[in-house]
Amino acid sequence: MALELKKAAPVLLREVGLDERWLQDRIKDDPSLLGLGDLEIVSREHRQPIGGRIDFLMRNSESYFEVEIMLGAIDESHIIRSIEYWDVERQRRPQHDHVAVIVAEQITSRFFNVLRLLNRAVPMIAVQMSAFRFGDGEIVLHPVTVLNVREQTSDDTDVDAAERVDRAYWEKRSAPGLLKAVDIVSQIVREPRLTWNRGHVAMGSGGYNFCWFYPRRGDNCHLEVRLKSDQRDQAVALLQAAGVDAAPNQTEFITFNISVSAIDKHSQELKEVLEEAEEWSRR
Repeated sequence: MALELKKAAPVLLREVGLDERWLQDRIKDDPSLLGLGDLEIVSREHRQPIGGRIDFLMRNSESYFEVEIMLGAIDESHIIRSIEYWDVERQRRPQHDHVAVIVAEQITSRFFNVLRLLNRAVPMIAVQMSAFRFGDGEIVLHPVTVLNVREQTSDDTDVDAAERVDRAYWEKRSAPGLLKAVDIVSQIVREPRLTWNRGHVAMGSGGYNFCWFYPRRGDNCHLEVRLKSDQRDQAVALLQAAGVDAAPNQTEFITFNISVSAIDKHSQELKEVLEEAEEWSRR
């Protein structure tokens, strides 16, 4: 059957009579709407000792996420509030990692730069939650992660030499799954060059780095891949169609978690994406 083309009109939720409570209810029903993977809601409107309430406190097996949601364009007060909530929760649960998450319908370039600077001190994720209207009775929400917890570097010269470690460092620190993932992905790339750093493992070949591995507990490994901007969405679609929960990040990166077994299962799709990234890194 031929696919039917429908036009979607971008809208602001308030313009169609929907408020922040409506958006919170949708996220409560399905936290995956945030596009941040499998998150469990710990509490909604979570009260803090300072008197404020976090819209959502969420968690996965590794971290807590302090989620602040707003309609319309992001502003200074919501950024400050997100950081305050994050700081209070990390002091209450210092044994866990914490991430500040701010969700808004519009994240302008001015505030994106502010968030990117803050991200160097505060682990932060910014999600632009766009709404599209189909006809008179359907609203589609589309999350795009415009800022992720980690800042990528395209050249090893950006990394302080004091941050360099070796494979033995990661063998002691990480679960075996991480190094298995690094080894398997390395087999996909021609002439891989690995740089072992305290915060991540970077991969390159004949050009700049194009793939980064980040530590995870257990079998999963977090990957970030740098692609030419016009290749990014195609790569995300390819991986998602194969069952890999990939998402765009900034203009030239994609990010996803993957298990060692899934690397074997989706090796062909990963090979296509990494070959594109490796080829562009040489230019």
